[in-house]
Amino acid sequence: MMASSGREKFKKINLIIKFLVIINKVVPKFINKRLFIYSRNISGRIGMLIRFVMFKNLSLSCGDNVSIHEGVFLKGLEMMEIGANVSIHSMCYIDGTGGLKIGDNVSIAHSSTIMTTGHTYNDTSIPIKYNNATTDPVLLEDDIWVGAGCRILSGVAIGTRSIIAAGAVVNKNVESNSIVGGIPAKIIKKI
Repeated sequence: MMASSGREKFKKINLIIKFLVIINKVVPKFINKRLFIYSRNISGRIGMLIRFVMFKNLSLSCGDNVSIHEGVFLKGLEMMEIGANVSIHSMCYIDGTGGLKIGDNVSIAHSSTIMTTGHTYNDTSIPIKYNNATTDPVLLEDDIWVGAGCRILSGVAIGTRSIIAAGAVVNKNVESNSIVGGIPAKIIKKI
């Protein structure tokens, strides 16, 4: 007998989840943000449920069956849009400050980073770290697999049904139906 998928488990308790989301809406956002941070290291299904309920109320939009695993750091929640059937695995750092949209059926493997911010370096009278910060949105369309340890930099759009090979640094747009890898990421082959 095959084990049931996360989607099937989500459907079974969907009414309970919707009820929890409604109840959580009465909690002020600043408290929800704090609770979200404190829930970062709660393991298992309970931890994922807690993070999902709060994320649903803190983000711009969030589809069903979104699993934010233990140890994930999310910054700029209020600028994130996430579709349905998305999994973000442990030890990821995702900064949505500049705007982040993730489509449906996306898997982000452990230890990956998505950045929507950067630094300028033009003012030579001050250290680079004190130069102005920049923001640029990131778009991950539908049906994308981001391999372990990837870095997706600000301003990048990744097209539908693409794979980002483990360890890749993506600093340019990726066409749909592509497998990319390397530093910087280059096309390996079309799907």
